[in-house]
Amino acid sequence: MSAPTTEIPGYIAGTWTIDPVHSDVTFTVRHLGVSKVRGRFGEFGGEIVTGAEITGSSVTATIQAASVDTNNEQRDGHVTSADFLDIENFPTLNFHTKGVRTDGEDYLIDGELTLHGVTKPVTLTAELGGFGDGMTEGSKVVGVSATAEISRSEFGVGASIPAAVVSDKIKIELNIEAGLQG
Repeated sequence: MSAPTTEIPGYIAGTWTIDPVHSDVTFTVRHLGVSKVRGRFGEFGGEIVTGAEITGSSVTATIQAASVDTNNEQRDGHVTSADFLDIENFPTLNFHTKGVRTDGEDYLIDGELTLHGVTKPVTLTAELGGFGDGMTEGSKVVGVSATAEISRSEFGVGASIPAAVVSDKIKIELNIEAGLQG
């Protein structure tokens, strides 16, 4: 959507706090090349700043690596071990924006992801859910969904695990609700 922010219904410039209760951070990987395994992170937070124009917006977020949940305790133990996330040495995943741009109807959030001690550029393809009234009088919320695909090998994650067992490509999906500060 290349329209100026004045054409985005209810657009509000401001600083927003990510609400982890009404948001989710999930991922999908292929296992043995035939099935998909899904997981989520339960502990995360961050801030969205909407600029005067949407391209002047930014995001910072931190995910607690130990909060991974793949619906299997044994697998979660393996994912948090030195074989994959190595939470003892790398307790968080961090993302911060380098820029926001439009591409047709898509918003692209260019940023840097730090995972497993390695920082690489990542572009999120985002959809603006909109701006609205929150649950308490006078409060405002914004909703954003975004996806990206990363290569675990580029971040040094699971180097000893062949891609035939766990895919190198990891699909990330974010569904975020944030409340306006102040």
